[in-house]
Amino acid sequence: MMKFLGKLLLVVAIVLLLAMLAVYFLLQTRWGATQVSQWVSNNSDYHLTFDVMDHRFSSPSHVLLKNVNFGHKGKPATLVAKTVDIDLSSRQLTDPLHVDTILLQDGTLNLSPAAAPLPFQADRLQLSNMAFNSPATGWDLSAQRVTGGVAPWQPVAGNVLGSKTQIQMSAGSLMLNGVPASNVLIQGSIDKDVVTLTTIGADMARGSLTGDAQRNADGSWVVNNLRLNDIRLQSDKSLLDFFNPLTTLPSLKIGRVEVTDARLQGPEWAVTDLDLSLRNLTLEGGDWKSEDGRLSMNATEFIYGSLHLFDPILNATFSPQGIALQQFTSRWENGMVRTSGNWYRAGHALVLDDAAFAGLEYTLPANWKQVWMDELPTWLNSVTLKKFSASRNLVIDIDPGFPWQLTALDGYGDNLQLARERKWGVWGGSAKLNAAAATFNRVDVRRPSLALNANSSTVNISELSAFTGQGLLEATAVVSQTPERSVNLSLRGRGVPVNVLQEWGWPALPINGDGNLQLTASGNVNANAPLKPTVNGELQVINVQKQQLKQSMHGGVVSGGVVAPPTESAPSPSPQPSP
Repeated sequence: MMKFLGKLLLVVAIVLLLAMLAVYFLLQTRWGATQVSQWVSNNSDYHLTFDVMDHRFSSPSHVLLKNVNFGHKGKPATLVAKTVDIDLSSRQLTDPLHVDTILLQDGTLNLSPAAAPLPFQADRLQLSNMAFNSPATGWDLSAQRVTGGVAPWQPVAGNVLGSKTQIQMSAGSLMLNGVPASNVLIQGSIDKDVVTLTTIGADMARGSLTGDAQRNADGSWVVNNLRLNDIRLQSDKSLLDFFNPLTTLPSLKIGRVEVTDARLQGPEWAVTDLDLSLRNLTLEGGDWKSEDGRLSMNATEFIYGSLHLFDPILNATFSPQGIALQQFTSRWENGMVRTSGNWYRAGHALVLDDAAFAGLEYTLPANWKQVWMDELPTWLNSVTLKKFSASRNLVIDIDPGFPWQLTALDGYGDNLQLARERKWGVWGGSAKLNAAAATFNRVDVRRPSLALNANSSTVNISELSAFTGQGLLEATAVVSQTPERSVNLSLRGRGVPVNVLQEWGWPALPINGDGNLQLTASGNVNANAPLKPTVNGELQVINVQKQQLKQSMHGGVVSGGVVAPPTESAPSPSPQPSP
């Protein structure tokens, strides 16, 4: 009996062994692969297909699946790979779905949050020549020829890579949020919602990028170090839109950013040969903060709309109190601009210690009057020039209604307040300007000169003079700081063409030649209303033929103008010598 039982057990063991061998070999056929795929698809929430399973006794712990397609039912495939190499271990006895290593070769891995969780885990997930996509994660990431891995690999809901793992990957090419890169290297870790990138390296925009950074759970970033070399980048975005992604972050803390020899270009903006160093600055909520920040920047050329700078140099420091502009110099409009000063966070006040303009050949933009009337941004409440100087400048306004030009313009000023409560103006201080020559609405003058003092209530023009023809024009004026901008003007001309005022708005006179004139006038220079209907004035003229004329203007309409005959008692106008 015992002998029979022994033979029976031996037969059963042999049958089981043969059955296992049959299953083993069948699983390595296309029919076996189809049966396994159908079983997984019918008994889980996933779809699985593969062509064949391969196992070799020379590597007993390895199982290879060929031409694998795997993912959630009704959703795009999470994995498509030519080969999946699964390295088993003794752990399968207690945790069958946790393997030692999974190697994915020659395929595509889609890391959509919807793909996780997955039913299996590994001590290490390795990629070899894989494509890598991360849709619907806010990263808009696509990479090709990816090699590397994560360890451990424990996918959880919403995160295919897992909540705590180490990352080391390289990619032949990569596209992140529309920015292409090649020869990419990334090393770092994931700890729940915190992503730490200890090493970032890539070739991008014909240059290179290296650095390290950290993304916190709230979506904010900390960039400890970032270096960009020889970047050549063309964008279809405006300058503001180009930097707009930085403002959408909860916060961006910059430890150190270095840019060397960069060339950037977009619609109506460009910068050439840019060198930049930025340290210790945090951008948050549309604002910035810093304890000891620094910015140094220079370039060969900078273009922004109509602004065109050559060789600009800027050095500034940041503190809780504001920005200290240590240096700004640039060649601009064939001349030179130089300034330094401070922007104070309290009051949003810009105070420039020194501003100098030399040798400019500047044509005012067509909309400069509108810009002058527009409100300044909220961060710029006032602008003050402690010292101002101008030397040998050419300034032109090509407004067809009243063109003018100042040649060899010099000047200086003290404590000029040019903006107050976000409005341009001359709200305080003193200035004196003079030029070699000028043209005002086709009237040529020589040696024009202006001196003014301003306070919160008035702008007092104590000197306004110019030579024209053979004589001299002299005037004084008072301009109120009220919204109506009322003006009181007193003008005297000696030995000047008596019709000199015609091109400046006064009707033509019935007499001509040189002579003396005296005008007193008042009006409102209001941006929202025409000037002429507000003008009231009195004009007295006598020419060299001793013809006299008196005219009045009320509401812009001239009355009078009867020419008095010459009289013996009338003083004869005396021409002034030309300067």
